[in-house]
This record gives sequence, C-alpha cells and structure tokens, in this order.
Amino acid sequence: MTDATDAADGTAADVNAADVNAADGTAADVNAADVNAARAAGAAASAVALREMRWWDIEPVLALERDLFPEDAWSPGMFWSELAHARGPRATRRYVVAETTESGSARIVGYAGLAAAGGLGDVQTIAAARDQWGTGLGARLLTDLLQHATAFECEEVLLEVRVDNLRAQRLYERFGFEPIGFRRGYYQPGNIDALVMRHHVKTHQGTETHG
Repeated sequence: MTDATDAADGTAADVNAADVNAADGTAADVNAADVNAARAAGAAASAVALREMRWWDIEPVLALERDLFPEDAWSPGMFWSELAHARGPRATRRYVVAETTESGSARIVGYAGLAAAGGLGDVQTIAAARDQWGTGLGARLLTDLLQHATAFECEEVLLEVRVDNLRAQRLYERFGFEPIGFRRGYYQPGNIDALVMRHHVKTHQGTETHG
C-alpha cells in the first residue's frame, strides 16, 4: 500500500457542502461565508467525472504523482503492472481517474487504486490535484474504491495513513475505518510512522454494503 495517506491530506477532503450544512447551527464558527465556500467547492467537485483508468492515462497520472509525491512517486512500470490486473473476468484491481474539461480539453485531476484478493481490499493510492483540495474529490474517489471492494466481495479493506495526518484520519473514520496498528518508519525519507486502518464491509440480507 502506498500514498493512501498523503493523498488524503487536503486531497481526500473531509469538508464539503453537506458537512458544512450539517454543522450549520451547531458549530459557532460556521457562518454564511463558510457555507457559501463549501457549496462552491461542492459545485466544483460535481463538475469532475470519475471513470476507469486506462493505459493512456498513465502519463498524465505520473505528472500528478510526481507533483504530489516527489520523494516516493510511483514509476511507470508500477502503474502498468497494476492496470494489467484491472480488466477481464479475473480482475483484482480497480483504478479510477477524475477528469474535468477546461477550455475544451480534458485534464486528469485525481486518481485512486484498489487491490483485492482473498476477501481483502487494499487501498493502494488516492490523490487529487492541488486545485481540487477542499472540493470533496478525495471522498468521491474513496467511495468509488469501497463500492468496488463490495463488487470484489471483500470482507474488509485496509489502508495506511501518516500518524501526523489527522485530517485524513478523520475522513477515513467517517467512512468506517478503524485504527488497528502501526508500521514504524513506513514513510521515507522522513521516517514517519503509518497508522494502519481497517474497514469492515458489512453484509445485510445477502447484499454487501460499505460504511
């Protein structure tokens, strides 16, 4: 698992219009300006479409990867290897990109990946462009992965998150993830520990759902 953590630091934003509206009237520091800003962010996120990642997306995804994770960015071969397992009846991967159209040209502004095997899902990566931070795009990407974890018949989903990334942890907790342990020095070169979190995929009347 890589980068599921840093991706949620602003990229998997846990503040959107619904969150602010729910807090309106209960949190003293939420005012009309905050609500309007959140609604604008929600509108921006809704203009972004999610779709399956394909091989021709690798180059623009790599550019985004290198910008967001310059110290430990994935190589082209890593993405090629993951996508090789993402299609067909024996697929064990789900990779998705977020795309927006600006001035008539499409631009990839986010991506995420899930690996699944033996009833276990593993969030491999999740990230969004800096200009998408605060729009809730990261939450949309995570939702997509969890929906496909259900399709893969996963019983639980794991991810790692930096211990100092409280914002990401709050997002994952909102999606039902719980801390189960640590990986010491997981994030290099900063030697930052990773918090391992687990999400149980619930079953109700024979149908699996998440959260």
